[in-house]
Amino acid sequence: MSNSFPKLGSVESIIDSLAAEGYICNEQIATVVYLAAALEKPILVEGPPGVGKTELAKSCALLTGAPLVRLQCYEGLDESKAIYEWKYGKQLLYTQLLKTQLAEVMEGATGLRESVERLHSFDDVFFSKEFLEPRPLMQAIDAEDGVVLLVDEIDKADFEFESLLLEVLSDFQVSIPELGTLKGRSKPLVFLTSNDTRDLSDALKRRCLHLHIDFPTTELEGKIVRARVPQITEAMTEHLTSFVSKVREMDLKKLPSVSETIDWAKSLVLLHADSLDEDLVRSSLNALLKYEDDLSSVVDNLTELLNQEVKGAEAR
Repeated sequence: MSNSFPKLGSVESIIDSLAAEGYICNEQIATVVYLAAALEKPILVEGPPGVGKTELAKSCALLTGAPLVRLQCYEGLDESKAIYEWKYGKQLLYTQLLKTQLAEVMEGATGLRESVERLHSFDDVFFSKEFLEPRPLMQAIDAEDGVVLLVDEIDKADFEFESLLLEVLSDFQVSIPELGTLKGRSKPLVFLTSNDTRDLSDALKRRCLHLHIDFPTTELEGKIVRARVPQITEAMTEHLTSFVSKVREMDLKKLPSVSETIDWAKSLVLLHADSLDEDLVRSSLNALLKYEDDLSSVVDNLTELLNQEVKGAEAR
């Protein structure tokens, strides 16, 4: 088994290389990615939705040049969708095509017991890797070269699925009753993301490095916006990120995510906006907020929020 992610060789190079891919991160995030590659351990990334957890995995795949294998988790996810599944249709087709050979095998057999015993001796033919459909987890560890494996929103999967993951995450192998234990040919760089909708098991956490990504500081979010929306002016970036930070201090049903800040920035560029005023904010706020109650709360406090943003700009 081999693992090669030479482009993740130092914290500084990871920060610079991720920035080149459009992902602006702080030293804490880069350090965890570096340690995960060096120690060959999965990263459990937790935090509110929309702060860049999934994007981190995608950007690392771009940075390393490794294929991204993604497993989207949901309630009811099981091993047939996540690890492997037998190709029953192909097995049935081969059985039909090999009818003549089966007749020769059964020739001379007397009684049901002897016929069944003869068929048992050919079980392995139909339960071999040729009849196995690999799903994302098996694809990741069976790849000849290392891939980036994204197990997205693990908190949406059932608790039982976490148990299935443990063998893959700790030993990079899969146990199949008909074939035994299949060891991986490479160790993927693994990212598990969680939106904190439920507690994950201690066994899962123990096998991972932990990374919590929270909403970025105004300064860092400004860098992210400039990287993703290069058309926006420096002044508008400062106004926008300062306003968003004030909105996040409110008691809302859903706080605006980084991706929604980027969407709002793109909207303001399309509207040729060069400053924030009440009319502009009111007409474009649905790019930032997604619940009517949240929109009403912000609009009701719009004058105060914009005054706070102006005072903040003057203080800078």
